[in-house]
Amino acid sequence: MSFLKHLQHAVESYFFVVQLSRSATFSEIFSYTACRQVLQLFLALIFFHVSEYFLAISFHGRSNVTLRSLLFSKSYILAMTFALLEYCLEVYFFPGLKEHWWISNIGLAILVMGEVIRKMAIITAGQAFTHLIKIYHEEHHKLVTSGVYSFVRHPGYCGFFIWSIGTQIMMCNPISTVAFAVVVWSFFARRIPYEEYFLRQFFGSEYDEYARRVPSGVPFVK
Repeated sequence: MSFLKHLQHAVESYFFVVQLSRSATFSEIFSYTACRQVLQLFLALIFFHVSEYFLAISFHGRSNVTLRSLLFSKSYILAMTFALLEYCLEVYFFPGLKEHWWISNIGLAILVMGEVIRKMAIITAGQAFTHLIKIYHEEHHKLVTSGVYSFVRHPGYCGFFIWSIGTQIMMCNPISTVAFAVVVWSFFARRIPYEEYFLRQFFGSEYDEYARRVPSGVPFVK
């Protein structure tokens, strides 16, 4: 009986130490890794949306800009909620997955690159840049082919595509990285031909020639 009691005590002590070690590890990861990555995500989201709104105001005037320029939609909010849910589950069950800092830092660099490309597109286009597709030609709407537009036809879309994927690589979210890439690509694969239909109506052969020599900026979308 004495042997069994000692054995029971040893087993209980072992599991207590293991549980304490796991708790400490989780606490450490949550206090540093998760807080840093989640904070980076929220800062990226705040900067992206607020800057979009104020740039729209600066080019189009406050009276011509609505809260839609913040670019929030039900689908977008759902996607970000899914990404945060994935992150929370993985940081709890697979905390080591979030510790690949070289991947997270690459994602941060991709995010910044996408942000820079998109903002360059907005600033270069000026009044010609709108968050909604123009179906009627306005006097100030000119075909912009200089600056970043000399490299890709839709740098705003290209930048957002890169930025959105970067947010998930930064979070080390494997499922959301793939999901964001597929969903955002599918959205632009439909939107670009629709938008270019009107651009060809507005600018005719000038746009045709431009489209022939400059890629769209979104992979596999002509």
